[in-house]
Order: sequence, then structure tokens, then C-alpha cells
Amino acid sequence: MKLALLLSVLACSAISATAGEYAVLASGARLHADRHETDGGKVTLYTKAGSTELDASAVVRFEPDDITPPQAPAVVASPAKPANLKDLVDNAARKYGLPPAFVRAVVAAESAYHPEAVSPKGAIGLMQLMPGTAHDLGADPKNTAQNVDAGTRYLRDLLLKYDNHAYSALAAYNAGPGVVDKYHGVPPYRETQNYIWSVLRHWQRQPAD
Repeated sequence: MKLALLLSVLACSAISATAGEYAVLASGARLHADRHETDGGKVTLYTKAGSTELDASAVVRFEPDDITPPQAPAVVASPAKPANLKDLVDNAARKYGLPPAFVRAVVAAESAYHPEAVSPKGAIGLMQLMPGTAHDLGADPKNTAQNVDAGTRYLRDLLLKYDNHAYSALAAYNAGPGVVDKYHGVPPYRETQNYIWSVLRHWQRQPAD
């Protein structure tokens, strides 16, 4: 994460206005919170359901609640316990023969482990599946278990397609296989390149499987 961006996140350490706000994640997902606090490298989002702690690097910016049209549905942090979600991710990884730490890193970069995260482009859930992709995989993207299973299977298929080349597989997961095929590898898109590095950073932080 660039220093200027990190400083902009850390500068938001004051408690937010009572009207609420949206935390915009690096993946593009937006999470609604009543307020937030920053302490060192961690950001804590507070909602009526409780609190959720994120790495400051996962948050790009905060937006006031009132800039979103009233009819837009708010994305609320799920009260599900992270340990349960981790087990769900690890089980899917083992089912499809992938290192659990790698799949955990993808989930962290995609949704920061928020099952109800929805991106501006319409990607849904922990693995941020587009509805069309989920349909092709025979999964309901709003069902957390199906979302993780289908997303992990799709990631496995991309790794097979690109001969286990993680950069190409991650680029295809983010931007689509057609783009990777067009450029014969990682495309010259800053968003995709930043996404790959985000996954790799999260992967390095994961405990050994």
C-alpha cells in the first residue's frame, strides 16, 4: 500500500459522524459502519451487531453515509465468527487441493472476510463472485458455503489453466481469463497488479498450514 494512502487511512482515526459511513476496501467492496476507530495498523468498524477489526491496509477510504442514495442497500459486517469462516475456507482449499493459506489470502484481499460484502461492480460474498460466474459454477453467491466452495473451485481451475502460475491465475480471477489471454500474462492494469500484490502480502502473513 502506498505511504500516502496509508496516511490517509490513519488520518481517519477520529470517531466518525453519527450518521454512519462506508469503509471502502481495496477490493472495491463497501462495508457500512456506525463509526470507526484506528489504532496503529488496525481499523475497527462498529455496528449495532458488534465490531470488526481490519488491517488498515485493507481500507482505501471512508465515505459518509449520506453520499449513497437512500435506496441503496447497506452492507453490514457479518456477525459470523472468523474462526468458523476460516474453517470453511480451509476445508474448501483442501477439497480442491490448494494450500489453505493461499485461499485465505484471496478471501482477505477480496472481502476482508465479510460474507455480505458487495463490490460496486456487483461481486458478492467472501470470494467476491460475479453473479454470472457463480451461475456458471452452479452456486448461489449469497450462500456463504457455496460462495467459498465455488470461488475456490474457480481459483483451482484457473491455476490448472495457467500451469500453476499464481500471478496469471490471480490476474484472471480479478480481471477475467480473456484479459490474461489477450496480454499473455498479467495485464497492464494497476487495479489487477495491486490486487495480486495484496494477495501475496496476505499470503505471507498467513500461519503455516
